[in-house]
Amino acid sequence: MINIRNFFSKICNAVVAARILNATLVLPELDANSFWDDESGFVDIYDVPHFIKTLKYDVRIVMSVPKITAQGKTKKLRAYKIDPPRDAPVTWYRTTALEKIRKYGAIYLTPFSHRLAEKIDDPELQRLRCRVNYHALRFKANIMKTSSDIANKLRSEGHFMSIHLRFELDMLAYAGCFDIFTPKEQEILLKYRKEHFPEKILVPRERRLIGKCPLTPEEVGLILRAMGFDNTTWIYLASGKIFGGKRFMKPFRAMFPRLENHSMVGTGKLEENARGLAGSAVDYMVCLLSDIFIPTYDGPSNFANNLMGHRLYYGFQTTITPNRMALAPIFMDREEGHASGFEKRVRQVMFNTYFGAPHKRIHPESFYTNSWPECFCQTKARNHADHCPPDNVNDVLESQFQNKEDIGVEANNQTDFTSQTEELAGGHELS
Repeated sequence: MINIRNFFSKICNAVVAARILNATLVLPELDANSFWDDESGFVDIYDVPHFIKTLKYDVRIVMSVPKITAQGKTKKLRAYKIDPPRDAPVTWYRTTALEKIRKYGAIYLTPFSHRLAEKIDDPELQRLRCRVNYHALRFKANIMKTSSDIANKLRSEGHFMSIHLRFELDMLAYAGCFDIFTPKEQEILLKYRKEHFPEKILVPRERRLIGKCPLTPEEVGLILRAMGFDNTTWIYLASGKIFGGKRFMKPFRAMFPRLENHSMVGTGKLEENARGLAGSAVDYMVCLLSDIFIPTYDGPSNFANNLMGHRLYYGFQTTITPNRMALAPIFMDREEGHASGFEKRVRQVMFNTYFGAPHKRIHPESFYTNSWPECFCQTKARNHADHCPPDNVNDVLESQFQNKEDIGVEANNQTDFTSQTEELAGGHELS
């Protein structure tokens, strides 16, 4: 049995790890308190019955660690804690982890961020990751309805784009891009970085030149304007609290006044569905439903990376991914007064992207950002495993599963009959 904490790619990896070990998976917990200050758990955000049902042919899932009875006493099974190595290969799970689970009956894997290698040679395990990510993980009905209401309201005005504006305290402190802020703001960023991240010497200009700085709201606006979007464009903004506040948002709003976020749902019950971790879930779904999605920082951002992969999986939907490293010198020239040909240079960079089209994954691109071709079936496949499944795949699996159960029952009955016959024969010999 495995018990883990985390979500998105971590949940996918947990299911795969349980499959590798042929173990029962305890329903994952969401470690949301550290960032969201939110007590919500997996059962508050995700549709648990759907999660369990979708994966029932892959992994057995339980709500909590079960109790065991020993010497007449009942107590909860105690899991043995293991710290898996980073990017652990499948062989580690089939040796070290399997040895511990056989010895203790249950293991607790923590931490679990990046604790299973992305590159796995077994294609079925990679497809399992996609089954978890794009089919089993479904938000609760109230979150789905809120998201749909927002998307429908925006689409009633025409097409709309969504932007994941990653310009919050934690990401800016992580990136180490402090030079555009006031001394007081830099003090806050440095303090946060010291408390949450390993000590490291970071030079803001160098960080920016290698594409490690999140785009500012104004830079996002300038990119969109250079690409031909005008002030009538409807934009859904998926973001936490913007660090620096109105000072950084003012130029963006001046260029694109038709901005919305999940606070637009109004008051009462709908507003409650768009707070904390649930608010992030609403943002995720509205971004998934949008006509165009733009991530402004796709480094260690689970949100943006997963969304890009999700949109690609569901029909190669348009995603515009700014190349921050290529754009950095263009913005820096503009800031230094060399604005000649600015928009043309931006367009040359921006139109040289995939826009969500299928393409071969190249390191360091994540499997969760681009699961092509492993998770895409083929209508005319040479290999049987690559064929597209039938539309009624669940009915087929249910039938196969039932047949196996029937065969198992028949085999057990035959074994019981044989055992009884042998016992009777043995008894006669002993008499």
